[in-house]
Amino acid sequence: MAIAVVVIVGVTVLLHTAPFPFLLETFRPSRSLWRVAGKPGARPTIYLTFDDGPNPDWTPALLDALADTGTQATFFLIDEHITPETVHIVQRISNEGHRIALHTGSRQMVIMSPDAIASRLRDAAAHIASITGSEPCPLFRPHAGWRSEAMYDGLEKAGMTLVGWSWGMWDWDWWRERHGQQMAQRLAKKASAGDIIVIHDGHHKNPRADRRYAGETVRWLVPQLKSRGFAFSTLCGVPNDGAIRRDDSESEANTVGHHGKSPVRPTDTAYTST
Repeated sequence: MAIAVVVIVGVTVLLHTAPFPFLLETFRPSRSLWRVAGKPGARPTIYLTFDDGPNPDWTPALLDALADTGTQATFFLIDEHITPETVHIVQRISNEGHRIALHTGSRQMVIMSPDAIASRLRDAAAHIASITGSEPCPLFRPHAGWRSEAMYDGLEKAGMTLVGWSWGMWDWDWWRERHGQQMAQRLAKKASAGDIIVIHDGHHKNPRADRRYAGETVRWLVPQLKSRGFAFSTLCGVPNDGAIRRDDSESEANTVGHHGKSPVRPTDTAYTST
């Protein structure tokens, strides 16, 4: 009996917190995106995403690194971190061709009602649109990947898709200090076509957290992957079935010649909160 209770509790916890697609995603996988399925013969593409910004101290340096490497990315911004001090950073993200999506710095949304979730997301999207002049991508990444059926219902009401990340393609390093070159080497070693990489340019509680490694990682990682034939693109325009729409994959991807097929792992996703 005790073992059964432990198993039930464990499954229940993983149902809402698993850092990979689990039971909530099993029967309706189109509600979330954890990896982008490429088309046969298409260029192998990597999707860089950045969480917890905008960070007034380190997001500008990250944007410099993306500009210097000719790379587009998707920024999952926390609405509370968009302040008079960071408005110009949000404008710069948009002006430089990157795409903006929604994020949260709290696990509270797991227990909110669908209507409350939808309302909060619509308000955050409207806030961003008032700054950039265009709607953000209809994508939402929950804090640490914590989710619930109510959250999925709220996302459906708001017309949005939950976004996760690919297996091992994150910047969490078991509480050790993070360094750009070391992180880039680890990510480059695991990279395969369709990977969604998540790196933090901010922190959910401290909007000015030291995230110098974010830009450093880009400067080390992008040249390595481009030399192997990878392209980079944003997640906007990637439909729920994983196929890449031509308007984003072709116009936004920064490509080099393909030197051979990249390995594709059979498993998806995982990441642990920072």
